[in-house]
Amino acid sequence: MRMLVNREYTGDQLPFSLFELKTHLRVDHNDEDLAIQDIGLTAAADVESFAQIALLSQLIRVNIFEPAIGCHGIKLPIGPVLDAASVAITVDGEAFTGFEVATGGRPFVTWKASYAELVPSRLGIEYTAGFGASASNIPADLRLAIMDQAAAIYDGRSPSDAKTLATSPHMARIGARYRGVSVS
Repeated sequence: MRMLVNREYTGDQLPFSLFELKTHLRVDHNDEDLAIQDIGLTAAADVESFAQIALLSQLIRVNIFEPAIGCHGIKLPIGPVLDAASVAITVDGEAFTGFEVATGGRPFVTWKASYAELVPSRLGIEYTAGFGASASNIPADLRLAIMDQAAAIYDGRSPSDAKTLATSPHMARIGARYRGVSVS
């Protein structure tokens, strides 16, 4: 089974407040606003990647080639999913409705009996993931993780070696709470 995941950001909102980020970085001038915004976006992408989540609402497209046959369902790779109705599935290009969705931070699609009759070569899953459309919808601990990771990036600009710029321990600790766990 091979899985390909694509994200499509649906808005132009920032997943943080530039004012709050600058305050966290102890920057009281506007000379570096664009660079700090880019650092904040990089930090947000780090949080999303580490925790396997979408901070702001995003359209997620998953293609699974040669999916496992006989399985009872599949864990969606990026959460949270707040609305089960946002999930659409195709089997070999044809719409498929024989499933149920468990929403939340670790969303899961459960196949109904009609799936057992299929031998698909490709599944397409499209859904909306994220905490909402604005930074205020993101849980406070994740907003803090973004700011702390941004501080690590800001403070480590032009590092002298590869170990100087790393994942913030606070971001890793907070991100781990949201990260999905796979058991094989």
